[in-house]
Amino acid sequence: MSSPTELAHLHTNIDLPALGHLQRLMASWGMLADLCFADLLLFAPVTEGDGRADGNKFVILGQMRPSTSQTLHRQDLVGRLMDEVDRPLVVRAWRLGEIVEGEINATDRGERARIQCIPVRWQGQLLAVMTRESALTVGRRPGELERVYVETFDRFARMIVAGEFPFATDDVEGEESPRVGDGVLVLDTGGRVEYASPNAVNALHRMGIHSNTEGMRLDEAGMEESAVRTAFATGAPVTEEVERRPDVICLMRVIPLLDGGEVTGALALLRDVTDLRRRDRLLLSKDATIREVHHRVKNNLQTISSLLRLQARRLPGGDGRSALEEAERRIRSISLVHDILSREVGERVLFDEIVEPLVRMAREGVLSPERGIDFRVEGDAGELPAEVATPLALVLTELLQNAAEHAFVGKREVEGAVTVRLHNDGETLTVEVRDNGVGVPEDFVIERTDSLGLSIVRDLVSGQLGGVISMRRDDGTVVSLEIPVAGREGRRA
Repeated sequence: MSSPTELAHLHTNIDLPALGHLQRLMASWGMLADLCFADLLLFAPVTEGDGRADGNKFVILGQMRPSTSQTLHRQDLVGRLMDEVDRPLVVRAWRLGEIVEGEINATDRGERARIQCIPVRWQGQLLAVMTRESALTVGRRPGELERVYVETFDRFARMIVAGEFPFATDDVEGEESPRVGDGVLVLDTGGRVEYASPNAVNALHRMGIHSNTEGMRLDEAGMEESAVRTAFATGAPVTEEVERRPDVICLMRVIPLLDGGEVTGALALLRDVTDLRRRDRLLLSKDATIREVHHRVKNNLQTISSLLRLQARRLPGGDGRSALEEAERRIRSISLVHDILSREVGERVLFDEIVEPLVRMAREGVLSPERGIDFRVEGDAGELPAEVATPLALVLTELLQNAAEHAFVGKREVEGAVTVRLHNDGETLTVEVRDNGVGVPEDFVIERTDSLGLSIVRDLVSGQLGGVISMRRDDGTVVSLEIPVAGREGRRA
């Protein structure tokens, strides 16, 4: 299914700023659908061959179903093209530029429905028509909640026609944003409560406010109302957390109701987010504990590294000293990853911060100081989970050290160069270590190598990382790694 942006580019001549207004409307119209107990559809005029929209044919850019009532349309209508025969009232509202109401056969089943067509304006320009479509209700008088909700929706509808809603400065509602079903307060021009829904009353009770709030300001009832004052002063929505009691946290979103640019009241949505914040605090505590563990592991590894370095200095040159130096270098590369994890939130690291120290270690480990070797890093590995970053750091350490020690033995006519290329497309991480040295023998096969370093690399890549490694001769030696990175956290869980 195409997105609203793709449908608008395909069928209409709506420019990007105007499309942004429609996207803000669709980002916030879940509240509108809940208030009017009806489905909402957004119709945009289709551009004809001459590049103009004559308003005879429309494409449906978006559809929203209410959570407070049954949906009228069981099927998805986004992307459908409709003309004056299908939605005559939409065409009429577009031509008149005002709200039009009536009844039509609105479903594929021929079911009669009540429809309200609301022109959508932005900066004086008519962009689209939003329809409110609901099944006919016969023989039932609406209760107070339904009456207040629908009256509030009508006020928003007039704001949409005037181009005052959605607000240009409004941020996109997140998953935590309160919905109508969480609790509604309708405030008058003076910020006093005109109506409180049953769920809003329950939320106030949990905050310790048991008095009848109707006719009162929130601060008179004992609740912080800085969000209300800011919304009335700026004429823009304000979201704020209210923590009247240490064990109860309420998220309040205040949306001003405008008429001719003047604030005539507000709609306040309340949601109890106590459990969410408690989980957030637990996660923060857990994350701090994990970072402390990484910090201690890093310290322990650095201690081990220092001990090995001291021991190596006491040994005469030879295989024993070289083995201790190699072990110390490997431990130091693992310590780098834990150092980054001890400073970052979460179990992912920016691998570029690890590559540069690894390159410096390799440069310091060059056995022939009189011969310079140029180390370069190209590309970006992005963020990697710790389960990839740790063995990969050890793999790169081995490959860089192997190139520094063996690639240029007996080849002094050219300046030595080692290049690390990184590329992460979100699915696979590709790593290439290339040097311009003497190259591996033609019959070299990494699966049959006797080198301890290359054996470590091979086992880490194929075992822990689940990747593929290859080595070939190409004006030197080229080592290529392909490591899957997509869904690592899910597989680990």
